[in-house]
Amino acid sequence: MSKDTGFSITSAERYSLALYELCEESNILTQIEAQCLSVLDLIKLSEDFRNLIKNPTTKQDDLLKIINLISKNYEFEILFKNFLNFFIKKRRLFFLEKILKSFIEICSKKRGELKAELKSAKELSNDEIMKISDELTKNFKSKIKLNYKYDKSLIGGLVLQVGSTMVDTSIKNKLQQIENRMIEV
Repeated sequence: MSKDTGFSITSAERYSLALYELCEESNILTQIEAQCLSVLDLIKLSEDFRNLIKNPTTKQDDLLKIINLISKNYEFEILFKNFLNFFIKKRRLFFLEKILKSFIEICSKKRGELKAELKSAKELSNDEIMKISDELTKNFKSKIKLNYKYDKSLIGGLVLQVGSTMVDTSIKNKLQQIENRMIEV
C-alpha cells in the first residue's frame, strides 16, 4: 500500500484552500504564492531536499531546523513558515509538493486563469512562448497560464491543450494517423 492512498487529493485541496483563505485574510497572497513556487523549485531541483521530505525516518527536530533555515534564507512569511512546521509536526511533510501545487492552482483559478499545456518539437524562445500565450489569451478571452515543454519526439509541429480543447499539429500525430489508415485497409 502506498503512502499516497491515505492522503487524498481532497485532503490536499482542503489544506491548500485553508492556506489560501489565511493568505487572503492577511493580504499576503502574492508573497505566499511566490514562496510556494520557491519550495516547489527546491523540491524539483534538489534531490537531497526531495529525499529529506519524503523520508519518514527523518527526525522531527532535524526537519524543523532545516525548514526554519530555509525559511530564514528565503525570507518566508511567518504564516508560511508555521504552515510548513505544522506539516512536520503532523508527520505529513511528504505531501507538501501535492499541497503546494494545489495551492498554486487555487490561486490561478481565483484569478480567472486558464491552464494550458504546450509541447513543441523545437525549443521555443521566451518571446515565441509569450506570443503564443498572448494569442491564446485573446482567443479564449481569459488569462492563460501556459506550461511549456520541449518534446523532440514530436519530430515537428506543436501540441496545445487548453482545458478540454486539444490541437495536435505534430508530425508524430500525422504519421500515427497514416499508420492507422494503413492498418484499416
